[in-house]
Amino acid sequence: MRRLACIAATVGSLTGGAQAAEDPAALEARVRALAERMERLEQRNRELEREVADWRRRSAAPAVQGGAAVAAGAPAAAQPAAVVQRSAAPSSTEPTTEPQSGLEARVRALEETQARTERSLASDRLSESEPELVTRLKAVEVQTSSMQKQARQIEALEGISVAGSLTAMAQRVGDGGSDTGVAQSRLGYRGDLSVTLPGGSYGSAEGSIFAHLRFGQGQGIGVRRALASTNSTAFEVTGVVPDSDSSFAILAQAWYQLSVPLGNEAVPSQSRRHLLFNVGKIDPFVFFDQNAIADDETVRFTNNAFVHNPLLDAGGDVGADEYGFSPGVRAAYVDESDAGLKWSASVGAFGSGSAANFTGSPGRPFLIGQLEASPRLFQGLSGNYRIYAWRNPRATDFDDSEALHAGWGTSLDQRVTDDLTLFGRFGQRSSGHGRFDRALTLGAELDGDAWQRAADGAGLAIGWLGISDQFRRATGAGNVPDFAGKASGYAHIAELYYRYRFNDRVEITPDLQWLRHAGGDPRASTRTIVGLRARVGF
Repeated sequence: MRRLACIAATVGSLTGGAQAAEDPAALEARVRALAERMERLEQRNRELEREVADWRRRSAAPAVQGGAAVAAGAPAAAQPAAVVQRSAAPSSTEPTTEPQSGLEARVRALEETQARTERSLASDRLSESEPELVTRLKAVEVQTSSMQKQARQIEALEGISVAGSLTAMAQRVGDGGSDTGVAQSRLGYRGDLSVTLPGGSYGSAEGSIFAHLRFGQGQGIGVRRALASTNSTAFEVTGVVPDSDSSFAILAQAWYQLSVPLGNEAVPSQSRRHLLFNVGKIDPFVFFDQNAIADDETVRFTNNAFVHNPLLDAGGDVGADEYGFSPGVRAAYVDESDAGLKWSASVGAFGSGSAANFTGSPGRPFLIGQLEASPRLFQGLSGNYRIYAWRNPRATDFDDSEALHAGWGTSLDQRVTDDLTLFGRFGQRSSGHGRFDRALTLGAELDGDAWQRAADGAGLAIGWLGISDQFRRATGAGNVPDFAGKASGYAHIAELYYRYRFNDRVEITPDLQWLRHAGGDPRASTRTIVGLRARVGF
């Protein structure tokens, strides 16, 4: 009877004690507990069936009369507990065979309940006639399946990143400074949207796919004889519909990168040494001539002389298309095994001239190689030091004739305090004849911590563009249109900005630029360009 009571208590707790879980961990624990209890119930059921069968077999023997077993040699101790001696005058406490029928009824009820439970579990449908325990189990399964579906969706999005920005800039130059000779004001905008996707794996190597869309309107102001654009954010697709008010987008970049870990690390992602390979339509300055504070015209300096090495970009030696992009390949070795001195070596080959816009042969590409080191100087503060050399057999001289251009340069940036970062670039052309053949730019950015505006920043940069001997001689001989007199010395450029962080998405940046001896004309007056930039990014 004690075992029957235990079984009844177990069944009652199973059908009445389950509670809905509020979170995945609790649901999973509840399912395990229910499964264990069901297993115990089935085990108890099997034990009970064996006892009933044993009792039925023994109850078939002759009853005991007057204290002596009728069955030959059967000891009284071996008789079932339900079979007892009967006296001539039975008392009210004498057991009868009534417990037999009660036990069988309860066993049958338990068997029917178990069969109904098994039938309900075999079907995915929900029914009001199902046991409460089955209904709750199916509810748990539905919730678990839903959470697994969400987890699979999150896993499918893992490794995908999206970035975008919209930048607008207004500028004004006074009388005599513009290419038309009168005061000029211009407003333009540019949008950038980039997506990085997982690119699959090959052994321990991991791939990624990068795509970049760009759109905008407005060519910016034209400053007379400026050797570098005063507004590098300006972007407009030209030649599509002349003098139209349409805005067009281009696929600026689309390339694949394969990262190959080197070394004996058990987990490839933890490797500190890698080989990197890139192929596709690329902005070469993504991988060469980088700089921490002079590399993004939508955030910091906007004069093109301070965004990249002037010889490569403003001087045209990179040979990219009209918008600064080119098909190419790049290979790099990156070693981060020493946290105090990370370094890398990379080489690249990119389409130049007509090959940059896919209209000509890809032969004779623009070649560049770079060495980069990132030591921690100034009490462990980060810095980057790069030196590179290039060669472009399809570059253009200042007279628009195709010629071989070659040179070398450096790009440095170093944080000297927690708030102040310095940068510098130098470039020297060793072959070819441009308007200028050497360039030096220096600058700094100060974070706003000093005035409790940590997200703000103030920047100042100064540049010198050295006029080439060939250009000086050509202007002296009167062979350069729209240039009276002789060019000499250096063209001087300066820029000052203050970046105000309005909120975590919006930045507003007043900007001021000065051009002295524009184009190398020593008689040219100083030109002042006032600008205001607004950027929304995510």
